[in-house]
Amino acid sequence: MSAAKKRRVAVVGATGVAGQQFLVSLGNHPWFEVARLAASERSAGKKFGDAIKDASGATRWFCDEPCPKEALNLTVENAEKLVLDDIDLVFTAIETEPAKIVEPIYAKRVPVISTASAFRYEKDVPVFLPGVNIDHAALIAEQRKNRGWKGFITPGPNCTTVGLVFTLKPLHDRFGIGSVIMTSMQAVSGAGRSPGVLSYDILDNVVPYIPKEEEKVQTETQKILGTIKDGTIVSAPFNVSCTCTRVNVIDGHTEAVFVSLKKPATTDEIKQAWKQGYDEFLSLKLPSAPPELVHYTEEPFRPQPRLDRNFNDGMTTVIGRLRTDNVLPNGIKYVLLSHNTKMGAAKGAVLTGEYLIKSGIMQ
Repeated sequence: MSAAKKRRVAVVGATGVAGQQFLVSLGNHPWFEVARLAASERSAGKKFGDAIKDASGATRWFCDEPCPKEALNLTVENAEKLVLDDIDLVFTAIETEPAKIVEPIYAKRVPVISTASAFRYEKDVPVFLPGVNIDHAALIAEQRKNRGWKGFITPGPNCTTVGLVFTLKPLHDRFGIGSVIMTSMQAVSGAGRSPGVLSYDILDNVVPYIPKEEEKVQTETQKILGTIKDGTIVSAPFNVSCTCTRVNVIDGHTEAVFVSLKKPATTDEIKQAWKQGYDEFLSLKLPSAPPELVHYTEEPFRPQPRLDRNFNDGMTTVIGRLRTDNVLPNGIKYVLLSHNTKMGAAKGAVLTGEYLIKSGIMQ
């Protein structure tokens, strides 16, 4: 795709953590050009560089990578009044309640790729995970018909769901899955900046409950790995049981996973399934795609957040400690690590946009 054919995109929620991650992910992108930024009324009318300064004049920039220079001089618009005349695609990085208001306004005219959960559980809304469920694009026509939209809304999964589904998809395809049990140890960045997890609460501590997280992961896993029938998604026919906890880690969600397979498989066969499971997707050579969507390490003390969360720039789920399990029928168990603010948020959403374009779904 030549520079002349770049899609003009808007980033909504640009001043927040996830919005800033979108700007980094879209900086110098070969397919997308950031044309408009939007945020709350408080930031509207300001240059972006000024909108991310606090009362003391200090810049509130939360990414490791610098802000793309071209974004600093863009004027931030009011999200509820965003001009879409010259926009091909909207990326949103806002909370659920405002997303319920503005995302349908945008979707009447253009496609919307969201990090919010506002429409994640609607029957006519696909929750795309690149390489996993592009067949769910059949719902887009249904969504447009039901709602009278020219565009559509597709949210990404909860960040805790991402690594789990990436590891389950090849197993589901090759061996079938009977049931899944997962315990997460989630980074504090997954809670956001406000209200989030207070630093004093997480020091020397594990918080054993994240509101609504377990239900989200269970529902989303079954939806993403489900099948299309009669214009809706039939959830995958296996049960998922989760316990989600918050731990004293900055970035990177670690999960201990137990899977009952429908057919017996050796550990070597499972590793081979992971290695080959995304060959077709990786052959597309999308700009934001990593060399591997999942990577297995034989090192017994890995994966670890500090050592492995930035593997392939945080776009690969790292798996380790694969073993057979003697409790579950055809049982296996393993540990995974997924970067919750890269593949699990903005950069994963950008990859979804690339995937929809390459697949011909988003013209």
